[in-house]
This record gives sequence, C-alpha cells and structure tokens, in this order.
Amino acid sequence: MARNLIIRSSSMFRNAIENRVRPFCNYLRLQSHSFSSSTALTPHSSIPSLFAAAAASFSPPSHNCRSLSSSPPSSDIVLVNSEEEFQNILNKVQDNSLNAVFYFTAAWCGPCRFISPIVGDISKKYPHVKTYKIDIDQEAIQGTLGKLQITSVPTLHFFQNGKKADEVIGADIMRLNYVTEKLFQKD
Repeated sequence: MARNLIIRSSSMFRNAIENRVRPFCNYLRLQSHSFSSSTALTPHSSIPSLFAAAAASFSPPSHNCRSLSSSPPSSDIVLVNSEEEFQNILNKVQDNSLNAVFYFTAAWCGPCRFISPIVGDISKKYPHVKTYKIDIDQEAIQGTLGKLQITSVPTLHFFQNGKKADEVIGADIMRLNYVTEKLFQKD
C-alpha cells in the first residue's frame, strides 16, 4: 500500500516537473534553429556564447502558469497605509452600509502570495464590492491589528451592508470562493 502511494506520488511529481519544464525546453529548441551562424557551435566556439545568445533572445513563453510572487495590487484593490486611513474606510463602509473585503496580508507570507491573484480576480468579478489590502508589517497599522485580533495571515474580513458577515483565515480558496459567492452574488 505504502509502496503504491510512493510510486503514484513520485509519478505525479515527475509529471508536474515535466509539464512545468517542457514548455521552456521546447521554446529553447525552437529558438536554437533561429540562431545566426555566428552562434552556431564549432570546434573553437564556446558553450557560454551559445547560452548568452539564448539568454539575449529569450522571452518566456506565455502559457498558463501562475507566479507565486506577490503581484502588484490590481487597480480594483485599495492599499491601506495607516491606522487613520483604515478607520476612515471602516467607518465609511459601516455608515453607508457598503459591501467590502478587507484583505490582511504580508509580503513574506507564502499563502498570501498564493491567494493574491485570486483576491484580485474576486475584486474584478464583483466590482460593486470594494477590496482593501492591508499589509500587517506596516508600523502605522499595528494598533488596528490588535483591536481586530488579526493573529495570522492571510485573513479576509467580509462586510455586507456595512456589517461584518464572514471571515476567512488562511489560503482556503474553496471557502474564499464560497463566501464571496454567498455574500456578493447578484441574482
């Protein structure tokens, strides 16, 4: 039983690597035919010059792989930089009975970088819901984090009609999608 599991998991790992590396290798193979004769290998040429030529002409292929790095915020997402700004926004959301998502994140947080594009997609999918991004490492916001009891990231607070309706802690994409659809889907 354990042997089958190890074999299956190593096979899945190998397929994942091949699928990630294969497009790059195919791209380089196609590019090798387009090198000029000055970059072709001859007995006296050096391999580093071949790599330099490949690097100079390389532009990554556009296939569907997502970077895990923290992407710059979408224009639909508002960055909150201070405690005063956060309080003003929170008061505006509560007083005007608005729908909003408060996304607490950190640049060093792997799960935050993982769901960052998904939060961006959600902000585009629901334009009537304003998304606010708060970096927990900012000194100016530390007092607010204590009051809201933000102890882990990513944390998302969902406000519907000015009232806190739900919360998602961690990079639980299924729950994130479920909560946003439940709260903000227009019928």
